[in-house]
Amino acid sequence: MGNSQEPQDFNTSVMPSSLTPVHVAKAADGLNLYDTASHQVSHFVPLKPGEVGIYVCGATVQSSPHIGHIRAAVAFDIVRRWFLKLGYKVTFVRNVTDIDDKILDKAAAAGQRWWARAYYYEREFTEAYNTLGVLPPTVEPRATGHMPDMIDLIQRILDNGHGYVVTDADGKPTGNVYFDVASWPHYGELTHQKQTAEVDEAAAVADRMGPSVDATGDDKYNPVDPADVSPDKHDPRDFALWKAPKDTDPEDARWSTPFGVGRPGWHIECSAMSHRYLGDGFDIHGGGLDLRFPHHENEMAQTRAAGYPSAARWMHSAWVTAKGEKMSKSLGTGLSVPSVLAENSAWVVRYALGSVQYRSMLEWSDQALVEAQAAYDRVSNFIERAGVALGGQPSREEVTGISADDLPTDFVAAMNDDVNVSGATAAIFTAIRSGNTLLSQLADRADSEAVQAEVRETLLAVRAMLDTLGLDPLAEPWVSAGAAGGASDGTTETPEHAALEALITEQLNARAEARKARDFAKADQIRDALAEAGITIEDGLQGSTWSLK
Repeated sequence: MGNSQEPQDFNTSVMPSSLTPVHVAKAADGLNLYDTASHQVSHFVPLKPGEVGIYVCGATVQSSPHIGHIRAAVAFDIVRRWFLKLGYKVTFVRNVTDIDDKILDKAAAAGQRWWARAYYYEREFTEAYNTLGVLPPTVEPRATGHMPDMIDLIQRILDNGHGYVVTDADGKPTGNVYFDVASWPHYGELTHQKQTAEVDEAAAVADRMGPSVDATGDDKYNPVDPADVSPDKHDPRDFALWKAPKDTDPEDARWSTPFGVGRPGWHIECSAMSHRYLGDGFDIHGGGLDLRFPHHENEMAQTRAAGYPSAARWMHSAWVTAKGEKMSKSLGTGLSVPSVLAENSAWVVRYALGSVQYRSMLEWSDQALVEAQAAYDRVSNFIERAGVALGGQPSREEVTGISADDLPTDFVAAMNDDVNVSGATAAIFTAIRSGNTLLSQLADRADSEAVQAEVRETLLAVRAMLDTLGLDPLAEPWVSAGAAGGASDGTTETPEHAALEALITEQLNARAEARKARDFAKADQIRDALAEAGITIEDGLQGSTWSLK
């Protein structure tokens, strides 16, 4: 049962962007990224000049997405956006695991068809991605659509002597096929299980906390696949490439192969689909830190044992914690994306999820959302005020047309430093503070046209930096979300901003009257109260103006 088609490069075969010339920014020369396999940050050089191939492990669509799942999607969306801003053509593959023990078991318990449950939750994940501004992948393959690719890959592993088929008493294949770890001397290279190298703290945390985000067994972090504890294995480390069906598995969850009827093991699908869409070797394999072992270790081994090169670089996003404990459904701390979005705007949730560098653990709390809302207020306030002062906003085309070489140097340096989002965000707010100072000077400076030009330059830079992080409030999906997700373009005000403007203006008028009456104590009291609320007052010849700190 072979597959005669060759793997396709989607940038050159079906993507319209393949017609667009590549103009990689000079800033790309400074990009350094961490590699899980080497435990080092190193200079990034693409396998193909001007192109980047990325494969990121997507969702196992068993139930609703929670914040822990979506953090990885947002983290790698930011990585992808930085590559795009640097001028690379990016082929971004994110898979969907739609056949799995958990899907089958939960569907059976709920009286559902397994494929119907998988599709329902796949759509929930897609809606969550779209709502939070995660760019759609170049291709999003489902496991069930790639059985021939998996079967071919398993056969290559068997032919190369790195796997074995379990047979019954009559010598017939049972459907169980295992990878022979002892035959592959490189096993353990990704997670350094055979080495005594300097300990990487993020990896050490992962080792202590365990490898699974959705625990279901006695070990809350490492649910056991029955196939992986089979007495038929030659070595405890061996893992399933193909699995014989359980008695409870429905007939339409079984596929016929040369090595028996069954369904794929957990790891084989990613090896097969990454090779299908990215070819022999690609630049980056990404996923959550919890997938580092065993999933990615096994994936790397079986891909190379089949005769194909593995990813040149492995990148892992850390998980979300709640009160220091990893967010997981089994712990009862899993927050569904719909429930979080019911109480917070999508922009605020995305900002909170992407507020720290992808390798840093993200502590999820009410305070994190409060800080994200404060960031939105500062961003939208500046963009609106600048738009009013300029009589309009730069177009989206102008914003997206800004090259990485034209962005502020502190922002570029942070993003090139292993996508240090915290440093990049600091650069954005430095520019906003500068912009607010310029706005306060407009009425006081004779060269107001020159100041306006500086305001416009700052506004354009701020929006371009925000856009690189997927946070330009005047881009989709935030514009369509209205007051819940986007800022005004400067020609109209959001209801929130109008209310805030009215309340603060009333306080400024009272302060002006107090100063006029030489009641400076009252004037200072009003100023201090506004400052405590996060409002900065700038006094000028034409009166006082305000901005959010």
